[in-house]
Amino acid sequence: MALINSEHPDVSWLGIGLPVASLITMPYLGRAKEKIGDRMDSLATKGEGQQNMLCAYMAAALLVGLLGNALVGIWWLDPVAALVIAAVALKEGIATWSGDGCCAPSEALAPGAEKDGCC
Repeated sequence: MALINSEHPDVSWLGIGLPVASLITMPYLGRAKEKIGDRMDSLATKGEGQQNMLCAYMAAALLVGLLGNALVGIWWLDPVAALVIAAVALKEGIATWSGDGCCAPSEALAPGAEKDGCC
């Protein structure tokens, strides 16, 4: 609706600071969770690490939109970034719902199954 109505968002430097903080912290947190998940053989912990990485990517898209509006006045970049984030979230949600990229613990522990063959 913001694109259709040409609504210009307000600039919020605090709002810009949040995705900056996410870009700094989320990749480290994501890698740490993936390493811990490997050590523990925990698919859930590894999945949390992947979720943190997705959070960092979404923060980057958000930051591009907010900075484009704040620094250059490209008002439409913020809602376009929101649409990109929504599309990525939808894609990841559909993949998770259908079980793509992950397997059941019984499959991971089956005799002859390769370690890391599932997730």
